[in-house]
Amino acid sequence: MIKKETVERILETARIEEVVGDFVHLRKRGTSMIGLCPFHGEKTPSFHVSPAKGIYKCFGCGEGGDSLQFIISHEKYSYPEALKYLARKYSIEVEETEVSEDYKAEADKRESLYITSAFAAKFFTDKLWNTDEGRSIGLSYFKERGFKEEILKKFEIGYSPEEWTALNDAAIAEGYKQEFLEETGLVIKNDKGSIYDRFRTRVIFPIHNFTGRIIGFGGRTLKTDKKIPKYVNSPESEIYYKSKVLYGLYHAKKAIRERDNCLLVEGYADVLAVHQAGVENVVASSGTSLTTEQIKLIGRFTNNVTILYDGDAAGIKASLRGLDMILEEGMNVKVVLFPDGHDPDSYIKAFGASAFKTHVELNTKDFIFYKTEILLQDASNDPIKKAGVIRDVIESIAKIPDAIKASVYVRECSGLLQMEEQILISELNKIRLAKSKKEAGQSHTGSHFPPPEFYEDGPPPDLFDDNKQTVQEDLPQEKEMIRILLSYGHNLVNWDEITDTYIGPYIVMNLNDVTFTNTSLDKILKYYIQEVEKGTLPLEKDFLQHQDREISAMAISLLTSPYNLSENWYNMHGITVKEESDHLKSTVMGAIFHLKKKKVLALMAEKQRQMQHEKDEANLMILMKDYMDLKSVEKYISNYLGTVVSR
Repeated sequence: MIKKETVERILETARIEEVVGDFVHLRKRGTSMIGLCPFHGEKTPSFHVSPAKGIYKCFGCGEGGDSLQFIISHEKYSYPEALKYLARKYSIEVEETEVSEDYKAEADKRESLYITSAFAAKFFTDKLWNTDEGRSIGLSYFKERGFKEEILKKFEIGYSPEEWTALNDAAIAEGYKQEFLEETGLVIKNDKGSIYDRFRTRVIFPIHNFTGRIIGFGGRTLKTDKKIPKYVNSPESEIYYKSKVLYGLYHAKKAIRERDNCLLVEGYADVLAVHQAGVENVVASSGTSLTTEQIKLIGRFTNNVTILYDGDAAGIKASLRGLDMILEEGMNVKVVLFPDGHDPDSYIKAFGASAFKTHVELNTKDFIFYKTEILLQDASNDPIKKAGVIRDVIESIAKIPDAIKASVYVRECSGLLQMEEQILISELNKIRLAKSKKEAGQSHTGSHFPPPEFYEDGPPPDLFDDNKQTVQEDLPQEKEMIRILLSYGHNLVNWDEITDTYIGPYIVMNLNDVTFTNTSLDKILKYYIQEVEKGTLPLEKDFLQHQDREISAMAISLLTSPYNLSENWYNMHGITVKEESDHLKSTVMGAIFHLKKKKVLALMAEKQRQMQHEKDEANLMILMKDYMDLKSVEKYISNYLGTVVSR
């Protein structure tokens, strides 16, 4: 168990924008920050982060929480592991329980796979640096290729010895379970039941997830035997899905965000070489074809991708169509070609880091234009092939969701293709129309979250409503009441000569005759009353960070909004809007009386129903008196609220 004081320190230290910012590219918007939701696919940002409140909320899929909940939801961590992750991020010391054999056996399967992978990584690095075989074979290989010790240690590069069961024997001796060694693919069991290490006699490249935990490995053989595969990778497991991982992203994400560009290379060594050259915004697809999931990973940090190709023309042509997926995600794609069969690693080794940076800077080309040039060269003067090239290029442009950007490409490619712009536009429209019809036919097969309505240049239509006592039309009275309780309960009442009462207890006192129909809201109110009776005044964070997910989810929903008032209203027009907190009396009393009016109207409707079915005259008179009493209360409330009561 982690001490309560340590947990509180972790939660107080963690900044929501920093924690989420490690996974999502955020941009400021008013007092909030927005980005693409990491929990569901979207192209229009509906994911909001509130640094002031320390919470996030997606108005598309509904996900929300604080820093701790984000790590739990995104990384699938347990509560203690999420706390430990935040503690490591902010250098907060947490007393760790010794990892005993019993602990390993009791740990959940997913966590056991992480622990086993971490042990293997330490085993491999130890063999690289501290054994004669590792230094003479593995370390000498990297030094011959010009890699420095710092970069090898940064990426936790290792070496697996030639022995058949070296890793397996060491892990079992330390108490690690055989089943987890097999599930991570570190060892293999053959048909006869024999166990042997997967990565024997290979240099090892550990693969990290977003948060830096090791989830898999890539192993390169140093032997020249063509019968032996050059690279062997971990099989997919509960913690490793190769289509959702980019090698080096953990080390590159900060630089990608800062440079607003991601360099994409092919292999592990390329990533190390480019990092060593001082360019850290680089990742690799680890030998697999680029996937939509990998593109979306990059899209959390930047909309700009630069592909670094080697000089293999056939390989380039084969990959061109696959890169249309990047365009489809609304991202900007550029390419850099290296000469004479060089890849980034060999180019840096041959010409140096400075020459590499210069080459990238001078030879970066837009993907669409580059694709057009390559395909035209291949078509030569063949009119049939040229027609195919035109269609291929237009299909790529049709993938671009931004209409303005697409129209610019059409105009520029018109000159390159020597084809009238109107003909290209006509072809583009045909492709888009066919796509729309196809999507319309498939729309019923999946669930789609409608994009939230944003007001980029102004407020929602009802923001300037002069009636300060009117609650928001789209919030039921119970929700509005609890929102105000959570938002202002810790403020002092400053009206009607009341000076020694907080708004929270004041609201509670005025709600003693009200019953909440919504169970989640009722649970929040009861928890608030319970804390007040203990002599404690609950704060927003007590509900936002509540361990009862029902309470925290409702609190987040109440205390967040997709709307932000544009600063232009003041900067350009000199219009100021008074804050809700400037009118706390009307805000609080308005909410109380609107809620009570709703309850009274419900009671009146029930009395009317009873009167319609009552046959006994005496009982009918009682019901009529009750109804008139309620009518009197309703009239008093309506007069206070300033509304007109129909007679």
